[in-house]
Amino acid sequence: MALVLHAGKTNKNGFKALIVAQYNGVEVKLVPDFEMGVSNKTPEFVKMNPLGKVPVLETPDGPIFESNAIARYVARLKADTTLCGSSVIEYGHIEQWIDFASLEIDSNMVTWYRPRMGRAPYLPPVEEAAIAALKRALGALNTYLASNTYLVGHSVTLADIIMTCNLFMGFAKLMTKSFTSDFPHVERYFWTLVNQPNIKRILGEVKQAESVLPIQSTKQTPKDEVKKEPKKEAAKEKPKAVVGEGDDETPKPKPKNPLDLLPPSKMILDEWKRLYSNTKTNFREIAIKGFWEMYDPEGYSLWFCDYKYNDENTVSFVTLNKVGGFLQRMDLARKYAFGKMLVIGSEAPFKVKGLWLFRGQEIPQFVVDECYDMELYEWRKVEISDEAQKERVNQMIEDKEPFEGEALLDAKCFK
Repeated sequence: MALVLHAGKTNKNGFKALIVAQYNGVEVKLVPDFEMGVSNKTPEFVKMNPLGKVPVLETPDGPIFESNAIARYVARLKADTTLCGSSVIEYGHIEQWIDFASLEIDSNMVTWYRPRMGRAPYLPPVEEAAIAALKRALGALNTYLASNTYLVGHSVTLADIIMTCNLFMGFAKLMTKSFTSDFPHVERYFWTLVNQPNIKRILGEVKQAESVLPIQSTKQTPKDEVKKEPKKEAAKEKPKAVVGEGDDETPKPKPKNPLDLLPPSKMILDEWKRLYSNTKTNFREIAIKGFWEMYDPEGYSLWFCDYKYNDENTVSFVTLNKVGGFLQRMDLARKYAFGKMLVIGSEAPFKVKGLWLFRGQEIPQFVVDECYDMELYEWRKVEISDEAQKERVNQMIEDKEPFEGEALLDAKCFK
């Protein structure tokens, strides 16, 4: 009996097994004329997977469901395959990245994707949380890929195949170039993988989304519509019963950020960011002077931060990627913050120091909760009455070199 895969021709989870089969020289046939919502509801299919989920692989020894399990099965059909690693530790690392691809990348991608396809209610706070978590995961992946071509070892493994398939939907449907440009190493990795002959043979020509998939109303199957038909009048009498079923006409109000409830401030953060960006000459006289004229010590606070583990910063590009990843994960605070991060030193170990302007008198709690990098730094509130601290703020804003007697390797701005 040949291996038969029950999945649609465009199912990205089905692609995993088909790509593995290409690498291993295993024949896996797609079941002909598979129709999602019909073929997977038949008694024969439900017998193979009681949940009716796709894909399912028919084998001589019985069916297998769950796409990662199917991919593992097909990978192990070839005794000398390199897809599963060449040692126990490589196998462990492959499994580690498979879990990461599923739990950190795919789950957040699906949470973002399904409501926009009309397959789940669209709730803005849920989408924002999923995107923030996805950016955090992509930032971690980007840092790792800065010094690695593949996830494990020096060739394609099962981890790369599953990661690529999970990223595929994001690149094709959700993540525009402006989104992914913050993760250049992930971009390089993805385009390298999708152009591998065995992968390209299954995925075809991949094109990146030019815009985010627009929000659609929650879809209903004809069967659902028939069931609801007799209840139309009741629905009119009880409009609240409809709320939450995915109709975009009645979205839940977005919860306010506590910082939006603070008393108005005379400092307009966007005006400062524009001044900073547009000042090209006489920076001290124009930008720095303008900052202190705008600064509202009642509505905002300034903070110094120092990386706790500078002795680990022994490679310059890894240190720079570390700081870049931190700034990516701070994106959730862009409306309420401005920051400068300095990488200091002409040789290792490099020091990382920063200056941050936050709305309010404390570091926002949602930033502490969501951005795990925060705990990697020592934070100290700036006392602007101290002229030495105030001058240090000036020097950090203008990227003064040398800074505290040392050369600047790089200076990054969050604005």
